[in-house]
Amino acid sequence: MIDTRRGFLEKSAFGLLGAAIAGDLQQADAQAPAGSATPGAPPVFGTAPPTGPVVSPATFREAEKLVRVEFSEADLVEAAGNWQESMAVLYERRTGPRKLELEFGDAPAMVWSPQMKPIGAPVAAVGIGFHPLQHSVSKLPEKDEDIAFSTVVDLGIWMRERKLTSERLTRIYLERLKRFEPKLNCVITLMEEHALQQARTADAEIAAGHYRGPLHGIPWGAKDLLDTAGIKTTWGAEPFRDRVPAQDAAVVAKLNAAGAVLLAKLSMGGLATGDVWFGGQTHNPWLIEEGASGSSAGPAASTAAGLVSFAIGSETEGSIVTPSMRCGITGLRPTYGRVPRTGAMTLSWSCDKLGPMARSVENTLLVLKAISGFDPGDTASVDVPLAFDGARDVKGLRVGFIPQWMNENPATAVDRHALDIVSTLGMVPVELSLPNWPYDSLNIIIIAEAAAAFEEITLNRQVDTLKMQTPDAWPNIFRQARFLSAVDLIQADRFRRKVAVMFAEIMKQVDVLLLPSLRDEFIVATNFTGHPFLTLRAGFIEVTETRSDFAPNSQYPTIKLGMPRRVPHGISLLGRLFDEGTMATVGIAMEQAFAVREQRPLGF
Repeated sequence: MIDTRRGFLEKSAFGLLGAAIAGDLQQADAQAPAGSATPGAPPVFGTAPPTGPVVSPATFREAEKLVRVEFSEADLVEAAGNWQESMAVLYERRTGPRKLELEFGDAPAMVWSPQMKPIGAPVAAVGIGFHPLQHSVSKLPEKDEDIAFSTVVDLGIWMRERKLTSERLTRIYLERLKRFEPKLNCVITLMEEHALQQARTADAEIAAGHYRGPLHGIPWGAKDLLDTAGIKTTWGAEPFRDRVPAQDAAVVAKLNAAGAVLLAKLSMGGLATGDVWFGGQTHNPWLIEEGASGSSAGPAASTAAGLVSFAIGSETEGSIVTPSMRCGITGLRPTYGRVPRTGAMTLSWSCDKLGPMARSVENTLLVLKAISGFDPGDTASVDVPLAFDGARDVKGLRVGFIPQWMNENPATAVDRHALDIVSTLGMVPVELSLPNWPYDSLNIIIIAEAAAAFEEITLNRQVDTLKMQTPDAWPNIFRQARFLSAVDLIQADRFRRKVAVMFAEIMKQVDVLLLPSLRDEFIVATNFTGHPFLTLRAGFIEVTETRSDFAPNSQYPTIKLGMPRRVPHGISLLGRLFDEGTMATVGIAMEQAFAVREQRPLGF
């Protein structure tokens, strides 16, 4: 019995429509020669041979809830009537019969570029060049741990002046990695012999007068999404834990050319989210009971604990900023396109960025210079000079801020003190505001791209082997993404350009923006616009419970601490497109004024 009007429409109208379609097809078959169309007739959309399962208006009525639209009963009947002939065939690439497997190197044809009009072209001053700060030779510390926590700048000077060898420094870091790794769980692959070989080569070159620059002989660590030829690159994920690439990533090759020494492949949240990988959770050296945050968890923890001189992390949406904040280091997320991503795991073709993580602003800038540039394997990469003048005065520079944000969560007294420092240094605070737009709506782009990048392991259920299996972790998100609307994806892309144009206008008013580091709107929006972001330690706060990247869950629950614990807290600066130099100039001045950079986590 049909007991509702909707049920009647399903069974009567859809049935009549199906009968009419069947009758039309039979009549057409009787009139046309078998296997041919009317000569000279153009192709007609929606007339392919039917494929896939039969759908009904009820199928669409339930799907309406997922994409939050509502159509009439007649609309649903019509949509269901020819779905198999019109839309189901569009999935042939995945469902067959002519299946086509897409490789990890197959990037989308539509490429995001912050250089496109009317957003703006690179603004870094051409002709300034790169002129680092001038430093005198300081005394080499007596203790190995003091050497380990020294800046890249000092280490490079001691190396050049033959006061320190790369092999000795490498052995210091290797010993610390072995000693503290069980406490932090921050290393996936230790590369001891590889590192010592590179260190000996660096020493021989320096002794022969072939000095490659400030990174020559300096040991570093790589987030384990950067390919290393013949050495495991696991992406922190169970399905790829035995993956061994044949070639080095572009960034690895650039650092090899600079003479740097690769010590270890560092932990990352599985497939670049959170701080949990197939070996467990990476911990924060300042508060060992909690995770290091992610997904650049290993780079942040190891750099904070003095186990490497610097590291390379990656960010799609917060993965350099948040672990740098939590672990009290400096993270520089460069302008999208400045650093080539060839040979790095793809999460989002239009948002992924690689950047340096170190213990000072100047360190990150030196590393950024070494890894910047175009690479043919990355269609988004560009050659834009990194302009920086170490002698530049910050007085008169305009620092934008949003007053309301400085007085509400997640801002703290540290953020408000930073705003006071702006005036103390002679810079000009500029009050700004942002439109109250739904910036999180942009995330459909990242979710869709990530789900596309890992389609295979989602559909073959290898994603079920990932350690994190919570509702807000990748396995569930990848499955949910199959039901996002393609139309809404395009609309989000249009919104993205609108946001970028808005930011272009804002950045005409200031030289940098000062932000509470974990303000969601800015982490989201500026990752989509491609602006550079610098996070640095500015002070300390007290916490009474551990913090997590994931919603409360039974796998890694929040822990109430017996007493307040002191942890580092940072601020963030947003720069103009391709103007990391000005952003770093402000960051260096503020870092000196904060005078908290050299404090170390206890026990390391």
